[in-house]
Amino acid sequence: MTGPDAPPSFTLGYVPGVTPGKWVRTWQERLPKVPLILEPVEPPTATEKIHSREVDAALLRLPIDRTGLHAIPLYIETTVVVVPKDHVVAAADEVTLQDLVDEVFLHPHDDTLDWPHPPGKLAEHRPDTTADAIELVAVGVGLLVVPQSLARLHHRRDLTYRPLTDVPESQVALSWLEDETTDLMEQFIGIVRGRTVNSTRGKAPEPKPKAKAKAQPKAQAKTKKPQHPPKRGKPRRRG
Repeated sequence: MTGPDAPPSFTLGYVPGVTPGKWVRTWQERLPKVPLILEPVEPPTATEKIHSREVDAALLRLPIDRTGLHAIPLYIETTVVVVPKDHVVAAADEVTLQDLVDEVFLHPHDDTLDWPHPPGKLAEHRPDTTADAIELVAVGVGLLVVPQSLARLHHRRDLTYRPLTDVPESQVALSWLEDETTDLMEQFIGIVRGRTVNSTRGKAPEPKPKAKAKAQPKAQAKTKKPQHPPKRGKPRRRG
């Protein structure tokens, strides 16, 4: 964030699992004099950070309360099931809910998927965080359904994951205040949307060069009518 006398900068919040690296590199190439500050935020407080102006924008997962906020959906994550490496699921390329109908599932309080609870049987204990749930998967308490990026973030050698079909998917979006679409915000929107460096969106339009006045044709010189020599009368004969 920037104050009235502070040099310009842009603060970007991001929830766990989201990797803004490629967009940060593009920002540094295009605006090397404007620092882009990364601020990790937890999913329950991501929109609060935007409203309180602790961050200029945030990369978060939908759905959110969009009151007073813009939100541009960016991409959809694959949903996976996290299992111990010796679980039968580890031998499959992908699984369906029917394949897991007899399994016990963990449902952490910070679940990012848009459903009331996972399918099948639920473990008696509901962990506070996804990280806590991963620990419980490792000791055989149950399985966990998460976006693929979170499975990668909490990777363990004794666990693996497989794509799970027919379940809700997680959508990552860029969100910011409705009344705070600054020039820097427009620059970042252009980057995540893949606009080229020559795009004029969000920039003051450059004045068009004044058209050169057309050269006036030179006045044509008045042409004088050709003067013919005076006619001479016929010579008189002398008598």
